[in-house]
Amino acid sequence: MPKKIRELIQELKKAGFYEIPGGKGSHRKLAHSRYRGAVTMSGGLGDDAKPYQVKQVRRAIEEVQE
Repeated sequence: MPKKIRELIQELKKAGFYEIPGGKGSHRKLAHSRYRGAVTMSGGLGDDAKPYQVKQVRRAIEEVQE
């Protein structure tokens, strides 16, 4: 069963990411002091996450934990 957008956002926040203003509509932007740029999550909280979103979140978390 695919992960939900809300689960990916929880994982990012657990790793120290925080939401920043600037997302439009169903887009949310999350930043971290050790991550260049921001991770943009699109879709409603209950929507299934796309494979590229899961991969993006995994890479972002790995990058800040190095």
